[in-house]
Amino acid sequence: MTDTGSRKRKQNKSRLANQIRISYLILLLPNIIFMVYAFYNLWLVNERYNKMLSSVVAASEFSLDFKEDFDYETYLLIVGNVTPKESRIPGLLEDAGRVVDSLQDYTDTPDNLKRIDSAKKYLNNLSGYIEKIEVNLEDGNRYEKNMLIWENDVQIVTALLQETINEYIYYENRQIQSAQADNRQLYIDTARISVMLFFFILAAIIVVSVVGPMWITRPIEEQVIEEQKKLRKAEFEVLQAQINPHFLYNTLDAIVWSAEAGNQKQVVSMVGSLSEFFKSSLNKGKEIVSVRDELQHVRSYLEIQQIRYQDILSYEIDVPNSLNECTIPKITLQPVVENALYHGIKNRRALGKITVKGIDEEDTMVLQVTDDGIGMDEERLSEVRKALSDNREDDGQVYGLYNVNERIRLNYGDEYGISIESTKGEGTCVMIRLPKILTGIVEK
Repeated sequence: MTDTGSRKRKQNKSRLANQIRISYLILLLPNIIFMVYAFYNLWLVNERYNKMLSSVVAASEFSLDFKEDFDYETYLLIVGNVTPKESRIPGLLEDAGRVVDSLQDYTDTPDNLKRIDSAKKYLNNLSGYIEKIEVNLEDGNRYEKNMLIWENDVQIVTALLQETINEYIYYENRQIQSAQADNRQLYIDTARISVMLFFFILAAIIVVSVVGPMWITRPIEEQVIEEQKKLRKAEFEVLQAQINPHFLYNTLDAIVWSAEAGNQKQVVSMVGSLSEFFKSSLNKGKEIVSVRDELQHVRSYLEIQQIRYQDILSYEIDVPNSLNECTIPKITLQPVVENALYHGIKNRRALGKITVKGIDEEDTMVLQVTDDGIGMDEERLSEVRKALSDNREDDGQVYGLYNVNERIRLNYGDEYGISIESTKGEGTCVMIRLPKILTGIVEK
């Protein structure tokens, strides 16, 4: 009898354990479905994002190189420096056609598909012009006729082609911004579903087991928060790694014009500054760099922009040596300086100055970026501060500051970040507060 009772107790205990396991599996099922849904949508968003980035990169390479190379090779053909067989023109047209065809696979917007069709027509027109020039060359030295084709047809069509590709890049960038908005909405929906799922599981556990193992929910919450941090950090790193094609194109264009004007020293200076700019941007993949390296990066950027805007821009960098070996997230100062130039100095329409200053405090450091541009009135300043404090990057002029502020807060906490002071008609001062951490400590 004792053995029978013991056996029954064991059977009941085993049945209860199985019921609890089945209950937990039922509770886990919605969570598994949600995780599959969330990761699938994140994968789709990431694929869409990468596709648009690839599209912009491919189009940027085409826009930068094609017009100058094609115009130059056509001129060489006309003046007789190369024969049709020696000319690089067929290869340029073939490469350009391949790039345009690849762009058609990247985009799905009707307007950009029309732009690609226009680009194909321009390439066909250029092919026809080259055939006319070659026929003229075979018939005799019709130099003037070929020069008219080059000036009135070839150069105009290559300019139109370049403009079409630039429009393609612009609207693809707008699609990227739209994708970022979709990302934000997806994160919001994920957070909402996570909260609903949490309360459902919590209520179910209470119903099933009355007291319920509450601690089970804590690792899940911590994991969700950690994953959200990783996703946000990955998004910021993708944005940080992008090189502004418009800035790169304008710089290279300025170098070309300086070279044509015979300004050898200016060309050497701009190429050196551009090289330093990219070297600092990459920095061997490091996300945290020294203040010294960050100042070199922003100095290279300002040297390039001062050559381009020499009539309206001057700058000064005044940071104490004691801060040089402190750490700072890579590409923190450059977006703030760029904001000061384009939204402060340029709108002033007169000579302006950007000053980068460092303040060494006991446990923190403050980097100030000051401009004497148009400044902001109280209403606009309040909007900018609210956008930063409420984590809203929907204002285009605040986007760079928002990105910098979020990366600082993500790395060091909410007590650090950006603050702004501005007076209408006098200028703006952006203060970046960071902890003083030496690079040697980070490396250890």
